[in-house]
Amino acid sequence: MASILHIETATQVCSVALSENGLIQEIRESREKNIHSAIITVFIDEVIKASGKGFSHIDAVAVSKGPGSYTGLRIGVSTAKGICYALDKPLIAVGTLESMAWGMRDEMESLQKEMPSQNILYCPMIDARRMEVYSELFDPNLDPVRGIQAEIITTDSFNELLRDHVVIFAGDGAEKCREVLGHQPNARFIPNFQPSARNMLRIAEQKLQRGEFEDVAYFEPFYLKDFIPGIPKVKGLSV
Repeated sequence: MASILHIETATQVCSVALSENGLIQEIRESREKNIHSAIITVFIDEVIKASGKGFSHIDAVAVSKGPGSYTGLRIGVSTAKGICYALDKPLIAVGTLESMAWGMRDEMESLQKEMPSQNILYCPMIDARRMEVYSELFDPNLDPVRGIQAEIITTDSFNELLRDHVVIFAGDGAEKCREVLGHQPNARFIPNFQPSARNMLRIAEQKLQRGEFEDVAYFEPFYLKDFIPGIPKVKGLSV
């Protein structure tokens, strides 16, 4: 097993973890909005120092690749690239929704929820503003059964799936859609669930073993949608 630095900044959560031999050794997290750029390097320094080992001990850097916040993804990926360049270490990209699904399954198992596993689907959701979310669907083995989509949630969303499956929803996108989807008897929600660097571990370990690395020079986050800047709110400035 190896030592991997994990960076998750795709949403308002800023999370950094260090794993060793397949286990999380240190983790730092914050849910405070808009502070990723101020705390990410602090968190990285803290987990490295707390481990008692230096940066040279890292075998790879794993970064959450999206979809998610344009700014958050840029901060996380650029930081990960800088470390990889400086240390000459490989870069591993982990899908944000996939790592959330791993965390969702872990949480359901820890809560010992008794449900027919063959009929369960996991649906992590990330808020994409208004009633739109980024989502993906996974079976009990965490194999994707529907690819990543940006979709507007209505009372009719997931109707066909909810007829035959128990669908577990989680993430900040699910929180805002709970009122719309909560009437469905087969809809289940994990409250207060957020992306975390700890959920990246198993995906990153598998990719490291397979040698599935990104080109540090050319890798870009998966935004899913084009970035559209807002109108500047500067007095006297017009467009």
